[in-house]
Amino acid sequence: MTLFTLVWSYLKARPLNTAINIILLALGIAVITILLLFKNQLDQKITENSRGIDLVIGAKGSPLQLILCNIFHIDFPTGNIKLQEADKISKSRLIKTAIPLALGDSYNSYRIIGTNTRYAELYQAQLAQGAWWKDDLEVTIGANVATLGKLKLDDEFTSAHGLTQEGHAHNEHKYVVKSIMQKTNTVLDNLILTNIESIWAMHETGDEVHPHEIDTSKVSSSLVPSVASDDSVKEITSVLVKYRSPIAAIQLPRAVNSQSSLQAASPAFETARLFSILGVGVDVMLAFAYVLILISALSIFIALYNSLKERRYDMAVMRSMGASRSKLLVSILTEGGLLTLFGCVIGLLLGHGVLIILSTMVEQTQKAGITGIIFYSEEWIILGGSLLLGLLCALIPAVQAYRTDISSVLARN
Repeated sequence: MTLFTLVWSYLKARPLNTAINIILLALGIAVITILLLFKNQLDQKITENSRGIDLVIGAKGSPLQLILCNIFHIDFPTGNIKLQEADKISKSRLIKTAIPLALGDSYNSYRIIGTNTRYAELYQAQLAQGAWWKDDLEVTIGANVATLGKLKLDDEFTSAHGLTQEGHAHNEHKYVVKSIMQKTNTVLDNLILTNIESIWAMHETGDEVHPHEIDTSKVSSSLVPSVASDDSVKEITSVLVKYRSPIAAIQLPRAVNSQSSLQAASPAFETARLFSILGVGVDVMLAFAYVLILISALSIFIALYNSLKERRYDMAVMRSMGASRSKLLVSILTEGGLLTLFGCVIGLLLGHGVLIILSTMVEQTQKAGITGIIFYSEEWIILGGSLLLGLLCALIPAVQAYRTDISSVLARN
């Protein structure tokens, strides 16, 4: 009989204890795996979605809300700002690029963004079908909008005010799909892009939308060329800014916040603050997972220690038949290692499986791009740490098995 066969026989002889030890460890490992997958992918999404954006300029209010709304599109706007004032700031020598955004409407909870093609260029978006929008009420849609929203080229749809399907519908005007973007794994996948004039036209009175004519007698706005730079009526939601030089990070936010009615928020600072808020919940979940693993470790130790008492006679017989002390020690260590190996592998598979199921059944998880079909190098550390934990739990019982006195055990039996 081989060593592995012997250990496997011992594990099968106590199925309930073996199952409980494996389940406890698997649950702890699963929680850690889910948190690892979620945190790493969330970090990656935040980095990708804020790429090329150093500052967001919008209406006064919560800086975090300004970032969540205008970069991640998961909150409501703090308000609108005058195009005239935004245009003036965008001409600053400290700004390299300024991309305007106009928000307000949605289709089946997918936000419609009024902007220009430079916004899509931020995420290096490519078209899968069609051509970029040109005229009013023409749109380019993200990959998730096409698949989950069930839209295709030349489809027409009406928008609703706000982010819910219950919002006021603009049935008098219809958007038409002119192109579909390739999947970028960014927030762009869940957006509908059009020009800013379409957002304005959707909220104008009247049944028809008329093309905006450019008044050549006036200086055009640098943000929306079809509007004069001194227009005091038109409004947008925000401006996404990229600095021209590092000194702008010091001067521009202070200038915007102190010298205008606008607000400037840094994506890097606000997302760090967001993580500090979310970190409390993550720490609680991690603490819960560590408690489960600790309970599992104690359970494995107790199981091995008790089984050692029951198997002293068997081990003495094995010694009398030629088995060495080291073989007994290795058998106990192997038993602890197998228990933790099974628990860890099942826990890793369970963690990935939960996220796979969520990404398949929950639309919000699909929109966020969180998936379980991805592995990180940290999972090898989890596996190695679990095996080490199993060996440590088995160490004391293994040493006692090594020190088993053949004569005294056989004499008592």
